[in-house]
Parts: sequence; structure tokens; C-alpha cells
Amino acid sequence: MNVATIDPDIDADSVLPGAQFIDAFSIVVDGTSLDARTAAGRIFGHTPRWVLLLLTLRDLIVAPFGLTTSKAARQLPGDRVGMFPVVSATPQRIVSGFDDSHLDFRSVIDVVTTGGGQRITATTVVLTHNLLGRSYLAIIAPFHRLIVRTMLRQVAD
Repeated sequence: MNVATIDPDIDADSVLPGAQFIDAFSIVVDGTSLDARTAAGRIFGHTPRWVLLLLTLRDLIVAPFGLTTSKAARQLPGDRVGMFPVVSATPQRIVSGFDDSHLDFRSVIDVVTTGGGQRITATTVVLTHNLLGRSYLAIIAPFHRLIVRTMLRQVAD
């Protein structure tokens, strides 16, 4: 399945006021049975081994700075999709993410019926708080794009 980079089609300020970064990727799948929570579960429910290795490396680097590790994120209370706490959910959209000292982020999964299939869009919105957040975002952005594209393909499996 082909994942396309698209222009974000959401109001970033309604998701995360003041956000300075937004990107979006989309895939069209056959059928019309997915809702946003199910799509997000497919996207975040399985993490490829190479992504887990990158997360482990990230955690080792950021822990001394007091940033939330992936292990700590998985232990946050409440409803979640993958390791991310759910901020809001409807059948067509689920917003997850959390706030940290260096940046806040939201992952938005939208599901829209189109023709005989559905378009699943993953949008990431980020608000940085300081130099550490801006530096972190600049460093991880290329990895983020590759990871989102890879994980979005899982919705078609």
C-alpha cells in the first residue's frame, strides 16, 4: 500500500494551541469497516523491531534530561492507544499524545469513507517549549517521518 505525504487538513490550534509543527500522511484501504480507534490500534498496536531499537536508544539519550521515556509513557494512567494516552475520540477521529517539559505532541488519526474504501490519515502536531524541544524535534523529524509512514502501512494489514 502506498502512503502519501499530504498537506495537513486539520486546524492545528484546535488540537494543540500554538503548535509550531504539523505534518500528515495518508493511506487508502479497501472496505469501510474501520473506525478511528480500530485504525489507531492497527497503527500503534505493533511496533516493528527496528522502531523499538530506535525508541530504546532515544530513551537512553533523553532520560538524563528528565524527559518522559517510552516505558514511562506506557505507564501513564487512563485510556490509551498504543503507548499514547487518548485525549479525545469519536468514530472518525482519535487524538492521542501527552505534554512534557520540552514539547507537547498530539497524534491525530482520521478515518474518512471514500469510494469503496477509507482514507486513513495520521497527522502529528507539536508545540515546543524551549531550546531542548526545538533541538529534539529537529533531530527526530527524519526518523518520525519514516516511522509514521511505516506504522501507517500496518492499517492495511
